[in-house]
Amino acid sequence: MLRLESLALKRLEANELSLGVGIRLARTVDIAQIMKVSGFDWLFIDLEHSATTLDTAAQISMAALDAGITPIVRIPIGDYSVATRLLDAGAMGIIHPHVESADEARRIVDAICYPPYGHRGVSGTLTQFAYQSVNLSEAVTELNRATLIGVMLETPEAIAQADEIASIEGIDIVMIGTNDLAMSMGRPGDFGHKDVADAYQTVCDACKKHGKYAGSGGVYDVGLITKYVDMGVRFLLAGGEVGLMMAAGRQRTAALREIKTK
Repeated sequence: MLRLESLALKRLEANELSLGVGIRLARTVDIAQIMKVSGFDWLFIDLEHSATTLDTAAQISMAALDAGITPIVRIPIGDYSVATRLLDAGAMGIIHPHVESADEARRIVDAICYPPYGHRGVSGTLTQFAYQSVNLSEAVTELNRATLIGVMLETPEAIAQADEIASIEGIDIVMIGTNDLAMSMGRPGDFGHKDVADAYQTVCDACKKHGKYAGSGGVYDVGLITKYVDMGVRFLLAGGEVGLMMAAGRQRTAALREIKTK
């Protein structure tokens, strides 16, 4: 029986935090190994808010497979051709931003999943199986199982549809895009506001009801993360490569500035 390993999915199935890191400006494949060694479970290769090309995202995805960290891609809104091409190139998950309804979620599943859940076409090569000759029926069944499909809810209107969205077969992750949600609520940057917290509770309750995983993006305060994890968040975008590099750089330069010259 064919079996694919996904560290991101393995963490989720074990009811552990599945930790991702945003990749927005990195352009070389060594970022996959660097982030795996740093302790992350998945890459969040962001094609919504970056100029990263399809080719670069594909190469990073392939490198991630070899490094043992799960490559997940956030696609531009409605760009299913990018999603399926990157899945053919090695990605093990797709995140679709700004989903507002169950109908949108159904369309995403239909475009990204192989039959019987969707209508995605089969490539002549299956990258995730290292280009080996495999039983096609087993392969597409395993790819349907192991490929994570996530939707981002980023408005109050989307949160109100969380239960219906989470009920769609084929959706694995319902993720709150906290920056855009707080902005749309008139609470920019106030990620601990009661309205935002209530939205997290709504999504977590919907995920528990329908056997899906609740996700969070944009929240980096450990105390606030703990609160949302207690509600049920398990799929956590823990930071981005630029922010992590700058934080480490500031910490290092601040320590060295304390050294007094003679």
